[in-house]
Amino acid sequence: MTRTASGARTWQAATEAALYGPHGFYRRPGGPGPAGHFRTSVHASPRYAAAVAELLRRVDAALGHPPDLAFADIGAGRGELTAGVLAHVPADVAARLRPYAVERAPRPAGLDPRIEWLAGLDEAPAKLTGLLFANEWLDNVPVDVAETDGEGAARRVLVQADGEEALGGPVDGEDAAWLARWWPLDGAPPGTRAEIGLPRDAAWARAVRALGSGLAVAVDYVHERGARPPLGTLTGFRDGREVRPVPDGSCDITAHVALDACAAAGSDGAQPQAQAHAPVARSQRDVLRALGVDGRRPPLSLAAGDPAGYVRALAAAGEAAELTDPAGLGGFGWLIQPVGPPCAELTATLTG
Repeated sequence: MTRTASGARTWQAATEAALYGPHGFYRRPGGPGPAGHFRTSVHASPRYAAAVAELLRRVDAALGHPPDLAFADIGAGRGELTAGVLAHVPADVAARLRPYAVERAPRPAGLDPRIEWLAGLDEAPAKLTGLLFANEWLDNVPVDVAETDGEGAARRVLVQADGEEALGGPVDGEDAAWLARWWPLDGAPPGTRAEIGLPRDAAWARAVRALGSGLAVAVDYVHERGARPPLGTLTGFRDGREVRPVPDGSCDITAHVALDACAAAGSDGAQPQAQAHAPVARSQRDVLRALGVDGRRPPLSLAAGDPAGYVRALAAAGEAAELTDPAGLGGFGWLIQPVGPPCAELTATLTG
C-alpha cells in the first residue's frame, strides 16, 4: 500500500471510468471487443449458443408460445451470442423472436439487422416475455474493494490510474451492512480483502424486474458465503492473459461474483407473482448437460462406416467437453431465476 495520493478513487469509480468512460476498455472504437482479450463460453464453441437456443425454445414452450418472444443478451459484447442464438432457433421461434443485445459499447458493423442494439435495459419494452441471459456480465459491474487494516477494521481501498493502492476511510452504511451479511471481515487478519457486491445485487434485481414472465439467467465466475477468497479476486485481462488490474482503460477489470447475494436480490426484485419461485444456482456442467451438451466421445464403430462423420462428432465432443469441464468453463455458476409461474417447473428440469 502507498500513501493516499491526489487523484486516487475507489475501485468502483476507477473501474467505471476505465471500462465504460469515453475511451474505456469496452467503449473504445475499432478494438477487437472482449473476444480479443479473454475466452468465454460464447467464443469457445457454437455449441454454447446452440444450448442457449435450446433453453430459449423450452422457455417459449413453457410460456405457451407467445406472439412476441424476447431474448435479451445482457453484456452482449459484439453480439456474438445473440447472433448465434438466432442461427440455432427453429424457424417458428425465429419468426416471433425479438432479440435484444444490451451493451454500452456502440453497435458493431455487420450485425444481423434483426437484432435490436440497446445501451441499457431501460431502452427495452416494458416487461419482456421470454429469456434474459447475462453471460459474464455481473463480473464487469464495478464494485468497491475493502481491506482490513492493522486493527482489523474494514476500510475502502483507493486506487490511482497507475494501479497503486492506498487504504481510505472505513466502510460504512449499506456497504458495511452488505459485508456483514455476505462477506464478513470481523476477526479477519490484516490485509484480508473483499469485493462489496451491492452494485451487482442492484443490477441483477433491475434485470429481473425487466421481465414480466420468463426466465432470467446469469452465468459467471462465482463464490458463495462459506468459501469467500481471503484476498479477493480483482484482476485484469489483456490480449488473452491475466494481468495486474490497472484502471487506465488498457485492460479488462473483473472480479468474481457473490452469486448467493445476487440470488437474494433477484428474488426480492422479481414480480409479485414470482415470489413463490426461488432462484437456484447450479454449475454450467450440470445445466449444459441438461440442455443436451454431451462431451462423450463418439463410438469407434462410426469411424469405420462414416470417417468424416466420426471426425465431426469427435470435434463436437471436444467442444462439449471444454464447455462442461468442471475445472474450466464447466465450473461457472448459473443463477436461474424464474419470473412468473410458467417457468418454475422448467427450472426444475434444468437443475435436477
